[in-house]
Amino acid sequence: MGPIDYIVVEFPENRLDGEALPLLLDLVDRGIIRVLDLAFVRKSTSGEVSAVDLRNLDATGGFDLTVFEGASSGILGDDDLEEAGAALAPGAAAGVLVYENTWAAPFAAALRRGGGSLVAGGRIPVEAVVAALDAADAS
Repeated sequence: MGPIDYIVVEFPENRLDGEALPLLLDLVDRGIIRVLDLAFVRKSTSGEVSAVDLRNLDATGGFDLTVFEGASSGILGDDDLEEAGAALAPGAAAGVLVYENTWAAPFAAALRRGGGSLVAGGRIPVEAVVAALDAADAS
């Protein structure tokens, strides 16, 4: 199995345009990732967080999220959705995606067979990379 990651993507004013959906489907189709969980939450203007059924999303554009209906491994729990919702601005919605990096599974298995073990890992935020590149360009 490859590393498991999650992302929470906020959509201001509860509006999803679906532009990223074909790209997500492409990643799945090419075997780069495997969607384990996909859920949506919204935060009311009064701050109440609630789950949103895929069929009840306020979406624009011609896309169909029901292709991911039933994508629920059990990794993502109600407490996770509540935590994701707490990070949202009032009146916003979010998609919560848990996925396996299937591209990394053969690499990780080869490392383990060779006696290697992961001792550290992390993610560098895009903003930090852009800032570092801007600083390098300025000097």
